[in-house]
Amino acid sequence: MASSTGRPLVLVVTGTSGAGKGTLEKILLERMPEVELAVSATTREQRPGEENGREYWFVTPERFERLVEDGEFLEYVDLPWGARSGTLRSEIDRIQAHGKVPLLDLETDGALRVQETIPGSVTIFVDAPTFAELERRLRERATESSGEIQVRLDLARKQQTLKSRFDHAIVNDDVERAAQELTELVRRELQTAGTMSRP
Repeated sequence: MASSTGRPLVLVVTGTSGAGKGTLEKILLERMPEVELAVSATTREQRPGEENGREYWFVTPERFERLVEDGEFLEYVDLPWGARSGTLRSEIDRIQAHGKVPLLDLETDGALRVQETIPGSVTIFVDAPTFAELERRLRERATESSGEIQVRLDLARKQQTLKSRFDHAIVNDDVERAAQELTELVRRELQTAGTMSRP
């Protein structure tokens, strides 16, 4: 699927931890089989129930550093809680080779980097309706320590100041409503890209 620039379309979803972007992406992927999630590489520990190559490619810090040095990442970030995460160029190539549109789930810094380096990328920022709700969701999720939750909340405040730099913003106040908004937005972008790419 080519964009108006003639380059393959790349979708980027970003936002704060706890905004529910992963939930919205899951619904989008079920509704739009032509879109495929690009699996990020990470140095964080694998959580129970996660599979290597499904949620993430789990790599050692040493392997991650070698991939950085070899220029294998489209983007990567060093997270405040110690982990590193990035999108491998090979993952994008793999999805596009199958005729699908890559969907990237990125931290805001990574999303901005992709926005700068890939003409025709479409960036979407997902936010919680209020900061209090964001904090409630993070504490309820309980997959991080209380110290890490505080770091994520501090980061979320900074991320929210960047919201206007992205192409679209969706407030996840109701999962079904927000998922529908995301699906319609992506469908429009794909139709535009498909139309514009025709001679």
